[in-house]
Amino acid sequence: MNNTNNKQTIADNLKRLRADRSREEIAASVGISVSALQMYENAQRVPKDEIKVKLANYFGVSVQEIFFDNRLHELCS
Repeated sequence: MNNTNNKQTIADNLKRLRADRSREEIAASVGISVSALQMYENAQRVPKDEIKVKLANYFGVSVQEIFFDNRLHELCS
């Protein structure tokens, strides 16, 4: 998968997980700026590994669920 598709997958996953919560609430809880979260959700940037872990912990999911395309893993099964 190329980098553009990966960024879009991450963006889509973050928006889905955020649901009706505000960016401000999530950014404050995770310790990042609202603009950083917005860039992740708009597929402009991918967070550093430590932020990936914090986001996954906040949402109560695995890092893989947010940041990796599960379709690729299913194809390998």
